Amino acid sequence: MELIFSPTSPYVRKVLVAAHELEIVDQIKMTQVTTTAFETDSRLASVNPLGKIPTLLRDDGPALYDSRVIMRYLNERADGALYPEGRLWDVLTLEATAHGISDATVSMSYEMRLRPENEQSPSWIEAQWEKAARALDVVEARWMSHLFGPLDAGHIGMGVVLSYIDLRHDVRKWRDTRPALAAWHAKFSERVSMTTTRIDG
Repeated sequence: MELIFSPTSPYVRKVLVAAHELEIVDQIKMTQVTTTAFETDSRLASVNPLGKIPTLLRDDGPALYDSRVIMRYLNERADGALYPEGRLWDVLTLEATAHGISDATVSMSYEMRLRPENEQSPSWIEAQWEKAARALDVVEARWMSHLFGPLDAGHIGMGVVLSYIDLRHDVRKWRDTRPALAAWHAKFSERVSMTTTRIDG
């Protein structure tokens, strides 16, 4: 398998954390590309029409893309337990919540980092943060018992996106009003899969 990636993407990191947890990371060749929302890497575009990362090239079918699809594939390949049947809908909902927070906060980053200052929209940035903050409040209120349970794909998605917020939007101080989630993230961040894939810049 070959994973086309960019090192600071939270979507890529989710896949890498999953691969470490499933103990199949050594089966994946890593190919780094430079790609942005404005300029797509040509090789990436040739295997993924959306031009997004991560994209997984496999020997048993066409390329896979979207981190959730890739994680599901890796889980099946490794006969893993990231999507347990008995609580599948909870797992998928928490995974989707984390993915939505990623979408909102990555969109904020694009607005602030890729557009000239005079073209940025503060109202757009705040609207995206409102979505993320609302979702984090729901996780704090409703999902902590799940997060403190056995590891699944929802844990990985949430752990990674909280670290991404720390990296790109630490000024938002998400921990101040979400102590249970903050405590969980501190513990989750100690996992080998998280320390090995940590993004520093």
